[in-house]
Amino acid sequence: MGATIERFGPGADPDAVCAAIGRDGVVIIEGLLATDVVERVNAEVDGAAAAADPAERLFNPVMEAFHGPYTKQVTGVPGISRTFATDVMCDPLLLAICDRILLPSCARYQLNIGHLLQRGPGADDQWLHRDEAVWSDVPRPAPELQLASVIALVDFTAENGATRIVPGSHRWPDRELSPLEQAAQPAPDPDLVAVAEMPAGSAVVYTGGTIHGGGGNRTDSPRRGAHLSYCLGWLRTEENNYLSVPPRVAAQLPRQAQELLGYALHDSMQRGGGYLGTVRLQDPVELLARGEL
Repeated sequence: MGATIERFGPGADPDAVCAAIGRDGVVIIEGLLATDVVERVNAEVDGAAAAADPAERLFNPVMEAFHGPYTKQVTGVPGISRTFATDVMCDPLLLAICDRILLPSCARYQLNIGHLLQRGPGADDQWLHRDEAVWSDVPRPAPELQLASVIALVDFTAENGATRIVPGSHRWPDRELSPLEQAAQPAPDPDLVAVAEMPAGSAVVYTGGTIHGGGGNRTDSPRRGAHLSYCLGWLRTEENNYLSVPPRVAAQLPRQAQELLGYALHDSMQRGGGYLGTVRLQDPVELLARGEL
């Protein structure tokens, strides 16, 4: 595997990061999270990870095959780990990247999904895929719908299942095909696939159109990471965050976290559009602040 991914540090210029994402569809940000943040997130999700059952029935057998029998999933992490909700989901550099990539196409962006994915020993390579396939009904060409990331909560190596990713695939012509047509295309040449090896606290950040997949775990230890992605505010999210993080839980979080979870109005009236997500024709985040939700 000969492809490489450009790397940045946590103090990187967001414009430079976005330029690399525009060119390659992916970057690695080393040291995005401080060591103490990683430690707190791991401690706060340990119980949920221990209780997670890799054999739990999912809504579709295809999803069970997609994740495989050795991957533990913890959903709704912002409602489980306050550190994740405040220090990870609201990370300033991630949001600065979202400002540049997503905000031109919406009044506000939102959390799409915040999951823990723990790939255990024996996990096989995940199918290579594009995350934006969940919005397959959006006509093409379209603006960028999503900014996604996999954040290492332990060191990621080629042996323990580091994310495999195809730089530049966000520009491939097959992106205009349906997900089923994409799946029928030949697998990418192995020389085009990069492995996102990185220390704990780092993140591989990519657009929804960049082909990627989890790696196989050939070690004796689980590979724990977080799948964190944001999307345009007028899209339906992959995870129903209002139920995963209900009002009684969201009320305890800072306003910025509440807004990202979708509790804020998507108001495009100043852009010549309309509005989405009102309650009693009011902004839900204001009702939440007043204890009325």
